[in-house]
Amino acid sequence: MKLRSTETFWPLKNAMNTSYPSINADIKTEILIIGGGITGALMAYKLITQGKKIVLVDRRDVCNGSTAASTALLQYEIDVSLHELIKLRGEQCAVESYRNGKKAIFDLRNIIDTVESECGFEFKKSIYFTSYKKDIPFLKNEFKTRKQHDFDVTWLNKYELEKMGLNAIAAIESKTAAVMDPFKLASDLLYYCYQNGMQIFDRTNVTSVQNQKGKCIAHTENRCTITADHVIHCSGYESTETVQEKIVDLKSTYALASETLPELPAILKNAVIWDTSSPYYYYRATSDNRIIMGGGDEEFKDAKKRDKLLPKKEAALIRQFRRRFPNMNFKLDYSWAGTFGETKDGLPYFGKPNPKKNEHYVLGFGGNGITFSVIGMNSIVDSLNNKKNPDLEYYRFGR
Repeated sequence: MKLRSTETFWPLKNAMNTSYPSINADIKTEILIIGGGITGALMAYKLITQGKKIVLVDRRDVCNGSTAASTALLQYEIDVSLHELIKLRGEQCAVESYRNGKKAIFDLRNIIDTVESECGFEFKKSIYFTSYKKDIPFLKNEFKTRKQHDFDVTWLNKYELEKMGLNAIAAIESKTAAVMDPFKLASDLLYYCYQNGMQIFDRTNVTSVQNQKGKCIAHTENRCTITADHVIHCSGYESTETVQEKIVDLKSTYALASETLPELPAILKNAVIWDTSSPYYYYRATSDNRIIMGGGDEEFKDAKKRDKLLPKKEAALIRQFRRRFPNMNFKLDYSWAGTFGETKDGLPYFGKPNPKKNEHYVLGFGGNGITFSVIGMNSIVDSLNNKKNPDLEYYRFGR
């Protein structure tokens, strides 16, 4: 599956400072992680700190799938609003999912400090706005629900938003969000794990996994085998190739990065911004004063069709930016398209699709993929040990 198009911003900004070999012999390990993006890197970090013997493989160069296309808005807010999620999954699951997301942002910061990654992590506020009068009742309902469950939120009116530089009529301001460079963090995590004994093989495509006598035997494209006690699939949207259950609707999404600006408006310095449109648009700044924005999702995943639309989407996204920030000039520097996915409730999938096999999945779909991956680290440790964990029930397969 082709997950993204053109050269995205993060790999060009960072360039790989470490390369890893492809596999060329049969090996044995305690745990095999399939997928070398941010999810696989976080899972590897969790397990390497517990002294596990790990092999990690990726069919591409590590970090060059969806991680390279991520815009890395770190929010506790889920693509499905809290009041709607309560109707879908019940109050306990919905509220705990929002709280889990909030905790994950702080957990991620602790991980970044431990591995000393210079990934540009910054705490921000989150502003969820509307430009349509018809959406105000929806937004007020969401504000009321979050207040009832002790989330620290503030209502912003049109005048307050205009003072900040945003052309909108109402918004919810949340106190906890963050931004970072996902490619840099994933690279640093993998290198940290590599230095602490993990084997990494990129350009190593696992074509099948067989389960024999309690062992998982992964077969690679070049006819090597990796025998493991457990396999953890951190393959993101490509998991649709190995999971039989229909768990996600794949779409195409688009993103832009501006030239570096001499000065950012206060709202973009201090907050990540997204709206009530469906599909929604979002905006964030980088540490070098660029603006990243995205949206314009399409209901298909065809790579050729997606890439052909990129010039048209560039123009549409820039027009959308100028409506929201009429006093700013967005000069395009980078643009890219990628695969995006939504689950029926906006929540991830963790655990075993088949309880009889030692194959575990960490699948954080949607706009919260990175925070979901942080939550999934602890859940999968319990899955490996056959321990109960509420997240393994909330985010189980077959729900």
